[in-house]
Amino acid sequence: MSAQVVCQVSDLDPGEAMAATILDPLGQSLQLAVVRDELGDWYAIEEMCPHGAVSLTEGDIGTCEVECWAHGARFNLATGEATMPSPRPVKTYEITLDGDDVLVDVGAEREGK
Repeated sequence: MSAQVVCQVSDLDPGEAMAATILDPLGQSLQLAVVRDELGDWYAIEEMCPHGAVSLTEGDIGTCEVECWAHGARFNLATGEATMPSPRPVKTYEITLDGDDVLVDVGAEREGK
């Protein structure tokens, strides 16, 4: 599957996140959190915290990290690994910039790497 546009660079300032829905390789909807960390770097991860139905887009964003506001679990945005207790890592996806477009390729999923 090729990369899909999820937003524009101007949609997020450093330290912000937003939810996006794109199609997975099977054509089904996939909920993502598109995150621009406090240094301005871009990441795409699964939207929901593994503890329950809490969107990571509402979490506290640091440098290459997001913290779930409800559970306190922290996740490395590049690898998906939990840096504070969590039942599992979150999935991460390849993200690229093309001009003002922010694209995610869910075919390039990296789970816990």
